[in-house]
Amino acid sequence: MVSAPAAQADTPRQNAVITWNVHAETAIFDVARQSPTATARSFAIVQGAVYDAVNAIAGTPYEPYLVAPRTRPGDSTPAAVATAAYRTLVWLFPSQADSLRARYDESLAAIPDGPSERGGIAVGEAAATAMINARRDDGAFSDATWPVGTAPGQWRPTPPGFLQTGAWFATLKPFVVDPKPYRVPGPPALSSSAWARDFSEVKSLGSATSTTRAPDQTEAAIWWDDPRLVEWAIKRQLATTHRLGTLQTARMFAMVDVAAADTLIACYQEKKRWHFWRPVTAVPLAGTDGNPATEPDPAWAPLRTTAPSPEYPSGHACFTAATTTALRTFFGRDDLSFSAHSTDSGTTRHYRSLSSATAELDQARVWAGVHYRFATRDGHRLGSSVSHAVLGHAFGPRGN
Repeated sequence: MVSAPAAQADTPRQNAVITWNVHAETAIFDVARQSPTATARSFAIVQGAVYDAVNAIAGTPYEPYLVAPRTRPGDSTPAAVATAAYRTLVWLFPSQADSLRARYDESLAAIPDGPSERGGIAVGEAAATAMINARRDDGAFSDATWPVGTAPGQWRPTPPGFLQTGAWFATLKPFVVDPKPYRVPGPPALSSSAWARDFSEVKSLGSATSTTRAPDQTEAAIWWDDPRLVEWAIKRQLATTHRLGTLQTARMFAMVDVAAADTLIACYQEKKRWHFWRPVTAVPLAGTDGNPATEPDPAWAPLRTTAPSPEYPSGHACFTAATTTALRTFFGRDDLSFSAHSTDSGTTRHYRSLSSATAELDQARVWAGVHYRFATRDGHRLGSSVSHAVLGHAFGPRGN
């Protein structure tokens, strides 16, 4: 919950945290083209460092994530934000050093030279250094692979690329909490009516040529599947419409991004444990599952391209539930209005609550043909649980 005044001295137009979050998105996604999973680690690194820098200059009203660098009265918060973000981004993407330096020089040019600017730079440097040291050799981008099987129910690489990606996230160093205790119950037995029900649902609604999926469901499936995740824009829009100052924006972004990163670690550990087959595999091979209520269709294809990772639980459901749980915790309410535009769908969708958005995402993964309902349901629960755990250990008011 926001425990400081929502409207602070700086206006959203001057909010350096939002400015550098946009620069981070450009570096992380537009240029580096990181996968939605890899972006979670990158955003957590950047926003965690920015939070520690801003929190320190504000007098450390909240528990630091890693450090509370020494500050002096008058240290420039915009300089600290720009430096923390710039230094972490250059560490993450050294090949982008020139373009990032240009953005950094622009930010510093708007700040008067002198002790205030120098002090802010020093705070940002200290926060970035602590974050880089904490994340060095954290297991990112290792050569880990997913378990592959040929028995009914077991995951195997999927079209069109038949790739193996993202398994390293299951062994990534956590940001706050040990993800191992957070488990999902597992997919239903292939012989069960629950399996047949959810299989038939995605087969019908998630097909590329579905005649049962409504036009709005098709739009939602594409909108939520955009690799430029709509959650990024929603987070910035909420900071702007609620006129959050620099400190509260930095705190909210860090809460969301760190909770999402730890959630995906837990989620990917469970994907590896269950290594369950995707609909694009299961529908053509349904004749092998031993369930008379499932009918195979060798020509079946999903509406959206299947991610190259096991199906259960849904990573997107984990991520979005973690995001909305963190937002609900920060604002202390569910009834937040927001919208975002998707280039993939070419449309803007509007929501009046966090819960309505998350509920739609859970269904949209079925409509996209990439997940079963039980995978989104259990992913949602996992995301909420891990996010609550992270926020119970970090980013709270100091002394609580």
